[in-house]
Amino acid sequence: MRAKSSATAPSGIAVGGATAPAADGPSAGSQSAGGRSFGTLQAALGVVAFSLTFPATAWGLEGFGPWSLIAVRSILAAAIAGTCLLLLRVAPPERRHRAGLAVVGAGVVLGFPLLTTLALQTSTTAHAAVVVGLLPLTTALLSALRIGTRPSRTFWIAALAGAAAVIAFTVQQSGGALTSADAYLFGALLVCAAGYTEGGRLARVMPGWQVIGWALVLCLPLTVPMAAVALAYEPVHLTAHSVAGMLWVAAGSQFLGLVVWYRGMAAIGIPKASQLQLAQPLLTLVWSVLLLGEHLTVAAPLTAAAVLVCIAVTQRSRG
Repeated sequence: MRAKSSATAPSGIAVGGATAPAADGPSAGSQSAGGRSFGTLQAALGVVAFSLTFPATAWGLEGFGPWSLIAVRSILAAAIAGTCLLLLRVAPPERRHRAGLAVVGAGVVLGFPLLTTLALQTSTTAHAAVVVGLLPLTTALLSALRIGTRPSRTFWIAALAGAAAVIAFTVQQSGGALTSADAYLFGALLVCAAGYTEGGRLARVMPGWQVIGWALVLCLPLTVPMAAVALAYEPVHLTAHSVAGMLWVAAGSQFLGLVVWYRGMAAIGIPKASQLQLAQPLLTLVWSVLLLGEHLTVAAPLTAAAVLVCIAVTQRSRG
């Protein structure tokens, strides 16, 4: 049987966070009511999957060290992605796309998970969710620089307002000075936004799930030895929480959540799907209370809501 080409319909990129710039899928108007409803459900399931990433990471850290958690989750996700690529007989990516996939791998597969996991060793998931809620705006800014688009003045005002809200929240929560966890989180914003931007560019020539799938597989030469070394130095204490957290961040957040997310975007289009994703930071705050027993300050949901409004404005503003 002839191998399927990886250069098919375009799609966006999102991993446990924002949506990268990409072309719209089929318009909602061309879909049946039932198809639109099912597409909305799938996109919503993707958002729920991403919103559980930080609480699941916190659970995983109960039994794994940060380096072990990142390496093992990436290997498990790569095993799932590689199996799907093999079963569907997807052709390997063209050589000209591999540099871009390396950027996706560095930002989305390794950089963002590692930096956020290191941050969650000393930061609450609620705090991290608010800071990383700025990721859609960071991605949009880097995309403008990378692709050369010229967003409107309204876009820039809303983006700066969202950034100011997050920085004020971070400084207030940290007692007037940034902590190492904050540095990790802001670093995670930059590397993940770079990965999303490059992934959005690649998603114009191959399905989004293949972009993240190949990025996971291409990172195996790094993640396998990383896992071997980390597991030798970081003691593992398997508990129900740590195993569940590991399985979720590997299968749910880093791969399966993407599958339903991309299918949902294809059915209802990126603009409508992105509106659903605006609820992600607030959902994470809910999970931090229900699953981890964290106590929220008034500033956390207020800042998350302010960032949500800023993101909504940037999405509605015309570039």
